[in-house]
Amino acid sequence: MANISDKSEVHPNAIIGKNVTIGPFCYIEEGVEIGEGTVIEPHVIIYEGTTIGKHCRIFPGAVIGAIPQDLKYKGEKTTVEIGDYTAIREYVTINKGTAYSGKTVVGSHCLLMAYVHIAHDCILGNHVILANDVNLAGHVEIEDWAILEGTVAVQQFIRIGRHSFIAGGSLVRKNVPPYVKAAREPLSYAGINSVGLNRRGFEDKKIRIIQDIYREIFIRRQNMATALEIIETEQPNCEEKEFILSFIRNSPKGIMKSFNSLINPSTSTNGTYPNGNGSTHGKVIVGSDA
Repeated sequence: MANISDKSEVHPNAIIGKNVTIGPFCYIEEGVEIGEGTVIEPHVIIYEGTTIGKHCRIFPGAVIGAIPQDLKYKGEKTTVEIGDYTAIREYVTINKGTAYSGKTVVGSHCLLMAYVHIAHDCILGNHVILANDVNLAGHVEIEDWAILEGTVAVQQFIRIGRHSFIAGGSLVRKNVPPYVKAAREPLSYAGINSVGLNRRGFEDKKIRIIQDIYREIFIRRQNMATALEIIETEQPNCEEKEFILSFIRNSPKGIMKSFNSLINPSTSTNGTYPNGNGSTHGKVIVGSDA
């Protein structure tokens, strides 16, 4: 049985799971679904179209499922979906999707610290951590186990790869590939996230493969076409290699640069890779504004 404060306004058509706790002065609209064991602390607002999983905890001042801050939004029915065991701290705001994708998604076992903003149509995987005051523009995708430190701001349509780590105060204008650390201004490659990978049980052999792959991409100062060809033919086949190659090949507007190419632009690793017909399939650009 749910424990709902009589000082909160919960629509009778909201679907409240077993053992849910809703503190005083909350406002929960029609059609909201809250999973078993979730705790909603005081002064939380949850709008229609929001689904929250099991055993989440939502702290005071959070606003979930408000309409997008997007002038193209015309009142279409869209949603926010939040997984299980996710913590949403004080004054977090999560906007619902637009007609573009129809939903904004936060996975399971995530931690969204105080004052985080997640705009419309963002997709967050599982075990993602966004530290205090991280701001995501619309259509951002963040893969599993990524960590963004405090006050990071992410431009619209950016992708951030799995197990990556972005230093506090960074401005993210280019895609950040999997397994790396990103820092400095402009944002650039700062090594692989070896500490995080060790903590998550990656074998030393796999970590060395990841290091070798990014050495080809960021350190050896060759064009991207050459780097990808070397990785494809010389690095052992493994899941991590496939994730990295797929991520880069699906980043037509570019990934972040290496630090060396920022301080010495003549060593930039900009380049293209060929498609199966021998022509260019499109630029895979490291940090270009193209």
